[in-house]
Amino acid sequence: MVESKAAAVQELRARFAAGRTRPAEWRAAQLRGVLRMATEMEAEICDALHADLGKPKTEAHVHEISLVKSSCLFALKNLKKWMKPQKVPAKLMNFPSTARITPEPLGVVLVISAWNYPILLSLDPIIGAIAAGNTVALKPSEVAPATSSLLAELLPRFVDGTCIKVIEGGVEETTALLNHKWDKIFYTGNSRVGRIVMALAAKHLTPVALELGGKCPVVVDSNVDLHIAAKRIAAGKWGCNNGQACIAPDFIITTQTLAPKLVESLKKVLDKFYGKDPLLSADLSRVVNVDHFNRLKGLMDEEMVSDKIVFGGQRDEQQLKIAPTIFLDVPLDSAIMKEEIFGPLLPIITVDKIHESFGLINSMAKPLAAYLFTRNNELQDQFEGAISAGGMLFNDTSIHLTNPYLPFGGVGESGTGAYHGKFSFDAFSHRKAVMNRGFIGEARARYPPYSATKLEILKGVLEGKLGDMIQAILGFPRGK
Repeated sequence: MVESKAAAVQELRARFAAGRTRPAEWRAAQLRGVLRMATEMEAEICDALHADLGKPKTEAHVHEISLVKSSCLFALKNLKKWMKPQKVPAKLMNFPSTARITPEPLGVVLVISAWNYPILLSLDPIIGAIAAGNTVALKPSEVAPATSSLLAELLPRFVDGTCIKVIEGGVEETTALLNHKWDKIFYTGNSRVGRIVMALAAKHLTPVALELGGKCPVVVDSNVDLHIAAKRIAAGKWGCNNGQACIAPDFIITTQTLAPKLVESLKKVLDKFYGKDPLLSADLSRVVNVDHFNRLKGLMDEEMVSDKIVFGGQRDEQQLKIAPTIFLDVPLDSAIMKEEIFGPLLPIITVDKIHESFGLINSMAKPLAAYLFTRNNELQDQFEGAISAGGMLFNDTSIHLTNPYLPFGGVGESGTGAYHGKFSFDAFSHRKAVMNRGFIGEARARYPPYSATKLEILKGVLEGKLGDMIQAILGFPRGK
């Protein structure tokens, strides 16, 4: 197995060295292949996502398949523009010259995907890597085995399998891959593994993009339309893989006076979304496996929070299902407030004044996303200026990632690097500085032997003084 991985990496490097992935035609052909796969194999993809996560077909299509197709189409539309060198101004001191920034592929890249959106989080980075002209090894998550197997089967049928490879396996296989030298590693997952990826990458000075997560806060002001806010919070939490999403709302902060009304609005919305017994709803994903189920159960059953449940709490270990569960006024030192929940549990924290939420959020690690519901433009401006987060969205949740003109990525503990749209192309490209000069315009003052006169001329040139530049080019010593 180790030898086969080494052979795969070697072939990827040989193909890149041969220049196979550089032409725009090759890149476009692979993007069209991914697009065809997402279109023609939709039923198989939905089946795999349901097998791994119990993911409803609507979520599979809207949150994974359609976003992959949109990314492909966006890249195909803009590919030649992205590849084109960008002209930049040339300074007078370099006269005569031209300057440009030329994007070039990094080389052989490794994409390590996550289990919660195993199609999107595998293919979306690959789209950027292909568009940028790299060869790619994809390591899908073993926690979503049906999707991993499907990707290993399908991708070679639709793209160039000599330049884009799927390598399956668990921790041992991933570790073996990380011990190879790569030109970029793109990892999506949790911060614990992210640290391991970064440490192993450091041995080869390999650049990394880490798409992690964190506790994404939702602040709800008292002047909002509560019903709409509740629907949008619920859609971003339980309508996104039952809370198993890195940008899902992790906790709510609101005022003590608004909290009871918000709870009632959420209850009404959840009853309408998933019925009186949400464990029977076909529109709610299940927890991915027993380990994650037990972790969530432990958060629910902690002594200091178990009596704070104001809605939900039902669970079925055999089905790996936990109902949408709302907590009110859980202690800040409870486990549910110390770690990313990544599931259907939603604590509500109350404050006297909404501005107190700023300090609470800033006392935690920087989140991947921060949400604020308010009609107050001044409060929005203050929130944007005071809160550091990977992304920010006002009066909705999660949907900012659908805009290809916005970068998607974390800051601090929530990750490093960004992608989507052109940011994906840039994530897998090196922006090479290029300057072109002719053989006229020699400045004798730059060459030894040095002298005080030459130094004075060079000082003037560096300060942009036209007279000194002319003297430097013409070679006339000052005062002569």
